[in-house]
Amino acid sequence: MGGSGSLRILITGGTGFIGRRLTAAALARGASVFVLTRRPDREAARVLALAGARLLLGDVTDRESVRRALEVARPRRLFHNAGWYELGISRRRRRQMRAVNVDGVEIVLSLAAELGVEHVIYTSSTTALGDTGGLVADEGFQRRAPAASWYEATKAEAHALALRHQQAGEPVVIVAPAQVVGSGDHSPFGVMARLFLRRRLPPIGWAPQGAFAFAHVDDVAQAMLAAGEQGRAGEVYFLAGETLTLRELMGVWQRSQGRTAVRLWLPRPMALAMAALTAPILRASGQTAFLSPEAVRSGFVSFRYSSAKAIGQLGAAFRPAAQAWEETMQAERALMGGPPPAGTR
Repeated sequence: MGGSGSLRILITGGTGFIGRRLTAAALARGASVFVLTRRPDREAARVLALAGARLLLGDVTDRESVRRALEVARPRRLFHNAGWYELGISRRRRRQMRAVNVDGVEIVLSLAAELGVEHVIYTSSTTALGDTGGLVADEGFQRRAPAASWYEATKAEAHALALRHQQAGEPVVIVAPAQVVGSGDHSPFGVMARLFLRRRLPPIGWAPQGAFAFAHVDDVAQAMLAAGEQGRAGEVYFLAGETLTLRELMGVWQRSQGRTAVRLWLPRPMALAMAALTAPILRASGQTAFLSPEAVRSGFVSFRYSSAKAIGQLGAAFRPAAQAWEETMQAERALMGGPPPAGTR
């Protein structure tokens, strides 16, 4: 951990997919990093502790535990990165997701204001603004399409809440990653990529013209730190990377592994029917419903967002989307311990 004179940072969600990289990057810069976690005994938390982070027991839905963490850490910068990202959750779990994604934002941001935290960086998502209708959207874009998932609905509500904290004059910077790519991604993209690598994914897809901006998780973590250093209170920054259609993405997967990813593109009604049958089976088996009506609806979208503001004002840099995916597939294959794909060495 950094010395007594180093920058003090508190991170919520520090053990998650993005949070682990953010925590490691902050430690690498010599900061004194505190991580709020519900499970300090889990492997991800122990790894961060061994790297120098100090773990603080707490939950963003528990106001008093957040207050205690802020009083112990006394951070100059607070990264509120905690969130619940999952598509296809059951209706009975919706209240829990909203508690994390919406109530947690109000608890953390209001306490940060009360206790005088100098700089707060809230992790929103471009999903909070939804389908751009084919436009390449900048930070002035206003939502114009209904939410395709409960996750999207909660992030939209939380984004609006964070904007209200900004409008109240609080020192809040909002960063909004797009579809984040990297080893260990638990989104439907990540799950299906691992199934494809294991040759367990049927060559069936949907929404070939669906478009997503993909950013590598390491680039996102560095951009978030830059927002903490140079971001202006009251501003929103998209951390979006480069856009690929799903047809183009399947081409990247095919080239990286030397075999076809999708042979049949299903029309929307057929894809929704298949997903409706599959989702409860996946949940009953203890898995996330990565194939669900929400996941299918979330594919028939155009999530085209521009990172120009983050690049220009923060110095953020994003590798090409194809490269991000190729590196992700290579890292996942290495973790699996499998042979290299045909045609590579």
